[in-house]
Amino acid sequence: MIAVVILNWNGRNFLEKFLPSVVRRSEGALIVVADNGSTDDSVELLKKDFATTVTTITLSQNYGFAEGYNRALDELQRISNNSIKYYVLLNSDVDVTHNWLEPIKEQLESDSNIAAVQPKILSFGRHTHFEYAGASGGFIDSLGYPFCRGRLINECEEDCGQYDDAREIFWASGAALAIRSDVFHKAKGFDPHFFAHMEEIDLCWRIRRMGYSIKVCPQSVVHHVGAGTLPVWSPMKTYLNFRNNIAMLYKNLTFGRFIWVYLVRVGTDFLRAFSYLLTGKWRFGAAIFRAHWDFWRNHKKYDKHPEIPRGKVDEIYKGSIVLYYIFKNKNFNDIL
Repeated sequence: MIAVVILNWNGRNFLEKFLPSVVRRSEGALIVVADNGSTDDSVELLKKDFATTVTTITLSQNYGFAEGYNRALDELQRISNNSIKYYVLLNSDVDVTHNWLEPIKEQLESDSNIAAVQPKILSFGRHTHFEYAGASGGFIDSLGYPFCRGRLINECEEDCGQYDDAREIFWASGAALAIRSDVFHKAKGFDPHFFAHMEEIDLCWRIRRMGYSIKVCPQSVVHHVGAGTLPVWSPMKTYLNFRNNIAMLYKNLTFGRFIWVYLVRVGTDFLRAFSYLLTGKWRFGAAIFRAHWDFWRNHKKYDKHPEIPRGKVDEIYKGSIVLYYIFKNKNFNDIL
């Protein structure tokens, strides 16, 4: 069985707008909404309008994206008697297209070594262009900065079919992530200490270290609003992205490699922080300094999963995406 699981936090408006199409266009799937301690009337909406079509799981508080999904999926397996073979984690601000699940399921069924798949993610507000959070598959560079097929830094390309091949990727977006349930639990799910942001990249890296592959399925298309929970210009988003990115590198690189990368990152991240300070955006600069401080203050709590071997990963871009973006052009096809 395949379950489409939406983690909701105060997203009543998104549920009202997008959930009907998810129910209508996800033929044969169990539709689940896990409410993450919402304080709006999301649960009341689910009881009133979706009681017969959606399974609702209610969490006692806002555990964040990472731990919220961990708890929701544990509960889902319990109530389903471990009958769920594939999870499709879907943001509440995603509009799915007709028959979007079938190509994903076919790709997972075609090879038992494929652990996770993401669809092509286009912008809800601009259907002709890729969306920031995933585009047509995710990658990272040698310093751990993430980018996508169709999105470098903040530049999203127009979708002209240039990334319509179902190829291997480094990470699949948490905005629309299909994953084998047994692999998710074997990998211990998302790191709860991340709370939100970068947790899917950390999980995908861990899954790759376990010997599985991750792919994009461009034949499946969804449209993502983006920044539905935290606005793009949020100091908290900046803090979580920088802290969790460092934690991800710490967890998945050898210690020697991590120290080398971190020393470079101190320079690049602090340069970014000072640029914020000089332009009056002191809260964003402070968020970066705080991210580094909090990582080192709490770094021992992150599980490095010593039982999972570390090794060379070919899909890591050997150069710097930042330098490439500054000195060359802004198309993924010129990189990988």
